[in-house]
Amino acid sequence: MSKIEVKNVEGKSADTLELSSDVFGIEPNIPVVHQVVVAYEACLRQGTHSTKNRSAVSGGGVKPFRQKGTGRARQGTIRAPQWVGGGVVFGPTPHSHALRSNNKEKKLAMKSVLSGKLADGELIVLDKFAFEKASTKQAAAIIKALELQNKRVTLVVDDDDVETYLSFRNLPKVVIYASSEVNTRILVDNAALVMTVDVAKQLEEALS
Repeated sequence: MSKIEVKNVEGKSADTLELSSDVFGIEPNIPVVHQVVVAYEACLRQGTHSTKNRSAVSGGGVKPFRQKGTGRARQGTIRAPQWVGGGVVFGPTPHSHALRSNNKEKKLAMKSVLSGKLADGELIVLDKFAFEKASTKQAAAIIKALELQNKRVTLVVDDDDVETYLSFRNLPKVVIYASSEVNTRILVDNAALVMTVDVAKQLEEALS
């Protein structure tokens, strides 16, 4: 089992949490993490980039000048690639950029990131958020208490924790996600990963 200190919203130690070594204590597999992140970002590309080749450019239906006797190179159309306004040679065409990672790779990548964050001291587990109503001021106080003011912070909360989401969403350098949304890219792209005990247990159960 891997142990981590649980803090409260005031930044003080509140408890100790034992986490599964199979999820939070493995040797990070960096190549798999890279592969999964690249695949995720590739799937975000729309692939709608397009250019017109010589057959798609309008005009140019007539031969620009006669074949012989001008002293110039023969030309068949003003829409050939060497002409201004002509078609593009080997230009991009709409296509899918999607790459595929299987479920075992995705789980291994997430476990690698969580284990690396824990080993590097970049994983912070809180006992709970106690927002009676949305308060950005209170959220900023929590960030300050955890000494994360100048760091890029990723906050993972329960799916139904609306008040916490509304409280943190306007803070600079803080991004917040529901536990059902997290993936390898979300977990790795930060300098501090913050979650509650309940969320840590949810991830542990999902990745075990």
